Amino acid sequence: MDPQAAEKTAERFRADFHRLVDEVSKVIVGYREIIEAVLTCLLCDGHALLEGVPGVGKTLMVQTLSDSLDLAFSRIQFTPDLMPADVTGTTVISEDESGARCLQFQRGPIFSQVVLADEINRATPKTQSALLEAMQEHSVTSGSTTYKLDPPFIVLATQNPLEMEGTYPLPEAQMDRFLFKLLFPFPNAAELAEILDRTTTVAMPEASRVMGAEELLAMRRTVREVPVADHVRDYAIGLTLNTHPEIDESPEITRKYVRYGSSPRGAQALMLGGKVRALLDSRFALAREDVDAVAHMALRHRIVLNFEGEAIGLGTDAVIDEILKRTK
Repeated sequence: MDPQAAEKTAERFRADFHRLVDEVSKVIVGYREIIEAVLTCLLCDGHALLEGVPGVGKTLMVQTLSDSLDLAFSRIQFTPDLMPADVTGTTVISEDESGARCLQFQRGPIFSQVVLADEINRATPKTQSALLEAMQEHSVTSGSTTYKLDPPFIVLATQNPLEMEGTYPLPEAQMDRFLFKLLFPFPNAAELAEILDRTTTVAMPEASRVMGAEELLAMRRTVREVPVADHVRDYAIGLTLNTHPEIDESPEITRKYVRYGSSPRGAQALMLGGKVRALLDSRFALAREDVDAVAHMALRHRIVLNFEGEAIGLGTDAVIDEILKRTK
């Protein structure tokens, strides 16, 4: 792509992206950076884990995003008694036109485009794992039949902090399926005032349709077309390797406090998320600062601290901060 065409493509992408963010912001107070990160996940064909205390708007954000994109939406409330078949669907006995009995697969709520897995860490690991195939292969297998999910498909899972009662921590293998992990801070006084003004009056704000599936898939293709120079790719690789304590060149904080480092999916998240950031800066090329901008979201849930790190209350974000300083 010649430079002039690349610049126009990046500008068009940036305009469409911010148009969608502005529409969601009509309903959601604050959290603009998180809205942008969720949309980035969608454009990277990934999934997002949203963590925060109850009532900060995680569920409403997902519903509003679905309305703005005019995509099929389903909400699954995860509870301790939820079963895998309640998510994926089950085979039932039905009658055909001739009155003969037959087995028919009844599709579950996972057969949608924007799937909200609400309070995912309140369900048992057996039920949590029902999402794995859908998130990775975009399909659901029942018996010997595999059913494909309609694109675009994204799982946006919310969870309460693990220190709250009645929660089941997600296994590392399932955490790795999420492109980003996003943390919802509690709103400040001004944001709380705006929330009350919007939600305690007669007129409730609503989001309108901004684009549909075809436009979204076109934006996904644009993200994949962004070129990456070798030195930037090597930088993303270096960040990923520096999360591993068994590598001698890793920073001291990694070797001392980290038990397991990021999988290759972490490097993929750095590259894809960085490409979106580059386009939002009207550049059709990935730079190191784009990788840095998404590093915490892409790596914080892929780093497992050891006992010593947990004992001193070290957070994975602090480890990532040090890795960013030490990676050349």
